[in-house]
Amino acid sequence: MAPTLTEVAKRANVALSTASRAFSDPQRLGPATLRKVLEAAQEVGYEPPPPRPVELPTDTATVAVIVPDIANPVFGTFVKAAQAQGWHRRQTIVLADTDFDPDHEREVIAHLSARSAGLVVCSPRLDAEEVLDLCGETPVVLVNRETTTADCVLADAADGLRQALDYLTALGHRHIAYVQGSQHSWSNSHRVDLARAQAERSGVELDVLGWQSETVAGGTAAAAGVRASGASAVIAHNDLVALGVIAGARQLGVRVPDDLSVLGIDDMPLAATSYPSLTSIAVPMDRAGSLSLELLAQSMSGERRDPRTLRLPTQLVVRGSTGPVAGHARTVAREQHA
Repeated sequence: MAPTLTEVAKRANVALSTASRAFSDPQRLGPATLRKVLEAAQEVGYEPPPPRPVELPTDTATVAVIVPDIANPVFGTFVKAAQAQGWHRRQTIVLADTDFDPDHEREVIAHLSARSAGLVVCSPRLDAEEVLDLCGETPVVLVNRETTTADCVLADAADGLRQALDYLTALGHRHIAYVQGSQHSWSNSHRVDLARAQAERSGVELDVLGWQSETVAGGTAAAAGVRASGASAVIAHNDLVALGVIAGARQLGVRVPDDLSVLGIDDMPLAATSYPSLTSIAVPMDRAGSLSLELLAQSMSGERRDPRTLRLPTQLVVRGSTGPVAGHARTVAREQHA
């Protein structure tokens, strides 16, 4: 007959409950007591049973939400919506900020995937397949990173960029610059590809400038390159970069929108209150936050197994930072009277 836990408790001269904790919750015991129980178990030849898998109900689970920069209002909007959805489901939401650092992101995902019932990874810097490898068997939803092997929520910039190019073309702009974000950003490469396709369709020249940090400072640094390109309008990777371009242009004596039209992407709250107010492509990150938690809950509960990709449309919002090319109105008037 195999030795029992009761024999271990007697051998170690501890209560049965203490002996049980040595194998089920060892952190609750002092080092000396834990060592005494483990030595007693070895002496009597006791082998603890394998731990039973714990089924975490989705309405009480801990879910990790990982973003690259919580200071960016867009990701703040995403997190707020995700937390609201999690609270509705009585889930605990753990938030992690990776500071746009792929190495930090790798460590965070590996750490939290072992301690969470599910993960939502928003705008990861890592490739989708590496993220999934790090998550292992833990359910995961990717936001703004596309793959066919996991649930994805994508802000599809196609409609917004089509509207933006049509609008700028109608204002007489025939030479447009595009300020990129990070080289590790799926959204950046996705938006650049769409912008190039739309520019070709519209018959306008598009200069794609170099990568920048996705911040106001990144946009300010890019302003000189925008000016040197000779473009009459610029589309920035996001609103923060666009606001930086406006600030940098002002330092160079370039007036917005008289000399240069500036257009951002995201339509964060600051866009409407900046000066001039920022024309932007609205991205529904609040909806992405809610949907990502809904998809994750379905995956965690086993409701379905086939991955889904949800694409959210975008919409141009016109404000004061864009205007016609100088002399465009006179040219149009002459053509109308010709």
